Amino acid sequence: MAQQSVRGVLEEHQVPIYLLAIGAGIGLGALLPGVSQPLEVAVEPVIAALLLVTFHGVPLRELGGAAQDRRFLLTLLAVNFVAVPLLVLAITRPLAGTPELLVPALLVLLAPCVDYVIVFTAVAGGAKEQLLAATPLLMLVQMLALPVLVPLLAGDATTGLFTPAPFLRALILLILLPLLAAALIQRLAPRWDLSAAMIPLMMLTLLTVVSSQTPRVLGMGTTLLALVPVYVAFLVLATAAGIVISRLARLDVPSARALTFSGATRNSLVVLPLALALPIPVAPAAVVTQTLVELLGMVLLVRILPQLIRDGRRPPGRR
Repeated sequence: MAQQSVRGVLEEHQVPIYLLAIGAGIGLGALLPGVSQPLEVAVEPVIAALLLVTFHGVPLRELGGAAQDRRFLLTLLAVNFVAVPLLVLAITRPLAGTPELLVPALLVLLAPCVDYVIVFTAVAGGAKEQLLAATPLLMLVQMLALPVLVPLLAGDATTGLFTPAPFLRALILLILLPLLAAALIQRLAPRWDLSAAMIPLMMLTLLTVVSSQTPRVLGMGTTLLALVPVYVAFLVLATAAGIVISRLARLDVPSARALTFSGATRNSLVVLPLALALPIPVAPAAVVTQTLVELLGMVLLVRILPQLIRDGRRPPGRR
């Protein structure tokens, strides 16, 4: 009972808990900059563990059933891999003269989130189950799309920067192995419930990622400030695009909220290992800056979006 009580408290206060983990990570990285290097080594394992728990929450044998809602799934893919790239192309033009900022900004803004987006979707009354079921597909498509989209949108800025190795490594370590492990656990130990580990793992991931990159962020001085308005503009415009497209697709209210959060929330945690592999010193700090801007924005969005996409509204075109 006590364990359930603690879990209930954690679930009820997830958002402030994650903000607390970020604050602790900033404090740790600022006060003890020497921890950044060993913590960088831990980034991939903690993210892989987080994705294992995330994928375990998906009934993998029933993924075919999740594809039955083709309207939601196709709209989700269209938002993240058609609408978002067009939006990102437009808002990153001010960075065209600074490729060391443009490339990591493209890397993170083109990757849809697959972890804490589920939390924010649930808090705002969105269809978290639909979004959760789509996470393996979103992960796979983005790992295949990023090596194409980033050079396409960056142009000459990526010459010689992108090689298949980091993406292949991420595909294996952060998608295939966690997905295989989740499937094996579901098959061999069907009674195991890993969901209680989600919040502690998310806290650990945020703490590890932020503290490992805080010295870099602080060492960049004002360089990263140019990214802040781009990240804020993305959050605002992607949210608006999600609302408009969900109405055009005639999605119900929970699905519309899930779609909007998916379009507005980015996969900064998972693309960080890719940023670390780039020969651009500022790239990891640029990615973590997006995390900080986004999570602060999410605190507002979970309160605002339910007012923008209200329960009880009729999908357009229906009477």
